[in-house]
Amino acid sequence: MRLVLSLALVVILGVAAFWFQTDGFSVVTTEAARRADIIKQPRQIPDAVLQASNNHNVGLLDDLASDGRVAVINFMYTRCPSICTTMGAEFQRLQDQILEQGWGDQIRLISISFDPADTARWLGRYQEQMGVNPGVWQAMLASDQVQRNALLQAFGIIVVPAPMGQFEHNGAYHIVTPDGLLRRIVDLEDSVMLLSHLQSYARRDKQVKVVQP
Repeated sequence: MRLVLSLALVVILGVAAFWFQTDGFSVVTTEAARRADIIKQPRQIPDAVLQASNNHNVGLLDDLASDGRVAVINFMYTRCPSICTTMGAEFQRLQDQILEQGWGDQIRLISISFDPADTARWLGRYQEQMGVNPGVWQAMLASDQVQRNALLQAFGIIVVPAPMGQFEHNGAYHIVTPDGLLRRIVDLEDSVMLLSHLQSYARRDKQVKVVQP
């Protein structure tokens, strides 16, 4: 009897610990927990100098603020043969959706390369291959190692060097508002969820811009 009670106590304590660690079972993985935390408490992203395909440098936070649009940011590198291909194809479709819906003045796309071997020339080639409309979508390079690492950490991107100069890395879509706050992280291939969030931001922006008579 005493053994049964001891086992029951262990189970109860284990369930209780799991409850608190997973926010009431709402998350079951570290990644899911991180994304849930972002929804509850949007995260301020660090600044970084980004290089565009025309060799022009911009500060990420200044660019977000001056542009005024909600940004969907992903991380990639131009020579990537795997996950970046998926993200690029989804960004192509998303670009088409933004233009079709008339969201071009409210939503933008930013692809940030974390590969120090990438150059402005390679970014230009990438944009040509992807059929990038520069008014909606830009590919940029985070060339400073310290700033690049800070960005990757803030967005939760893990990059591991692989053979032949390649990289293994995770991927997601990150919704960032002009104030530099990371507000949502959406899984790859979950375009329905991503479009739903963007639609809500577009509607909200239109309401804010309504001019009262």
